[in-house]
Amino acid sequence: MNTTNTKDLEFWDKEYVWHPFTQMRDYQQSKPLIIEKGQGSCLFDIEGNKYLDGYASLWVNVHGHNVPELNDALINQVNKLSHSTLLGSANVPSILLAKKLAEITPGDLCKVFYSDTGSASVEIALKIAYQYWKNIDPIKYKNRNTFISLDDAYHGDTIGSVSVGGMDLYHRIFKPLLFKRVSLPTPYVYRMTEFDRAEDVRDFCLQRLENLLQEKSDEIAGIIIEPLVQGAAGIITHPQDFLKGVELLCRKYNVLLICDEVAVGFGRTGTMFACEQEGVIPDILCCGKGITGGYMPLAATITSKKIFDAFLGEKNEHKTFYHGHTYTGNQLSCSVALRNIQLIEETKLLEKVQVNALFVHEQLKALHRLSIVGDIRQRGLMVGIEIVKDKKTKAVFPLEENKLDNIVQTARKKGLIIRQLDQVLTFIPILAMDQDDLRKAIDIIYQSISENM
Repeated sequence: MNTTNTKDLEFWDKEYVWHPFTQMRDYQQSKPLIIEKGQGSCLFDIEGNKYLDGYASLWVNVHGHNVPELNDALINQVNKLSHSTLLGSANVPSILLAKKLAEITPGDLCKVFYSDTGSASVEIALKIAYQYWKNIDPIKYKNRNTFISLDDAYHGDTIGSVSVGGMDLYHRIFKPLLFKRVSLPTPYVYRMTEFDRAEDVRDFCLQRLENLLQEKSDEIAGIIIEPLVQGAAGIITHPQDFLKGVELLCRKYNVLLICDEVAVGFGRTGTMFACEQEGVIPDILCCGKGITGGYMPLAATITSKKIFDAFLGEKNEHKTFYHGHTYTGNQLSCSVALRNIQLIEETKLLEKVQVNALFVHEQLKALHRLSIVGDIRQRGLMVGIEIVKDKKTKAVFPLEENKLDNIVQTARKKGLIIRQLDQVLTFIPILAMDQDDLRKAIDIIYQSISENM
């Protein structure tokens, strides 16, 4: 692309595009990174510069960019039909994908409600959980109108999903618009210094949950949780058996369990779904991001038959779930999602992720030597590196120092795209990234932190 077109694109980007989660005043004063193409684990900008995709294009990319099998799945479907509605009719790809999802999800999850974003899948789950109790017995369960979620939880950006969020930075401005939630402490082992062991943190948080349920179970429609890892909060990894403890308390107090697997599903933590690792079977599972391998917008809310059956009835009972999106069950998205799952199985990708997670763990050990690296958290191929001003006190750098921004920009100049979440650098590589590229990426992270200490 010639210089004139490059300059035009940079100007038009700043002139017309409003970027998500971005302070546009700062953005408009910087040189934009405009991606033009991708191949394998790499992205290329309009000037031909090459970058390792260490953010998996917002945690979605599974097999890499420009994958022939996924390309073919889209092309083959385009040649048949790109979209027809699921309202009052069906389509072949959505049927085949729903069957596949029912086969690979834990336990008796078997009813698939499609949407197009992770936020929407959570919004749908909350509405289903709320209506479930009303459909069963609107008198007995009239007070079941509230959800429990963790502090620092992030479940999306729609009003319902923000309502069960716990990230003050993102959510406080919208507080007057939100419905009430019940807050549960996050088992944030690194920051909960009053406890000596991760197990003590786990037990404390579970006891707090049981206290809440003893007091309020007749008000609680459900508990929503990100299994094993709270992603947007800074890759906060939960202690072993915390998730299982939450499930057991849900069963004890007859409360629905919603597992938000949008970020952690489809192999990101080393198993197809994170809740498998603790033998947990939710009542409702939300998934998105990696479902199409990073190709198309798609999400799904998957329920048990017990939940689904509560919505069956005569028309005059009004038990119908009145929710839907124009592009629900879109054929292109469903076709590429089905091929993505098949490719995960054919290439034995989950086994590769488990091996590479151990490799990454070993490579990351060198970062502990750096004076501003306070904590390194990892589950599968999700890594959070918490940057601190003082390792002993765990004090963080003032925002005005732009410490993490500078590290991210240094990494970009060296050929790696990563992002930060508040005081945490995140490394979320493409799941199929090979060990040479993983090593190179971690070397760049090490160098970038070293140069900004």
